[in-house]
Amino acid sequence: MPRYDYHCPANDRTVEVEHAMSDEIASWGDLCDRAGLDPGKTPRTAPVEKLLSLPFVGKSAAPVSDCGLGSHCCRGACTH
Repeated sequence: MPRYDYHCPANDRTVEVEHAMSDEIASWGDLCDRAGLDPGKTPRTAPVEKLLSLPFVGKSAAPVSDCGLGSHCCRGACTH
C-alpha cells in the first residue's frame, strides 16, 4: 500500500500514513485515526494537506548534479 505525507498547518505537524490511492484524508482527526495518534489539542476538524512526495531513488540510480541553487536545488527535477 502506498505511503503519503500529510501536513497540518494548525499544529505544523507532518505525519506519514499508508492508505489506498482512492482513500481521502481531509482533517486532522481523520489523519490521527489512520495513524493511531492522539489528536491532542488540535481540533479534529483542522484541515490537512497531502504533500507531494517523490519515489525513492536507490543507490543504483545515476547521480544527480547540483544545479547551483544551493539548498534550493531540486536535484534534477528542474531545468536549471
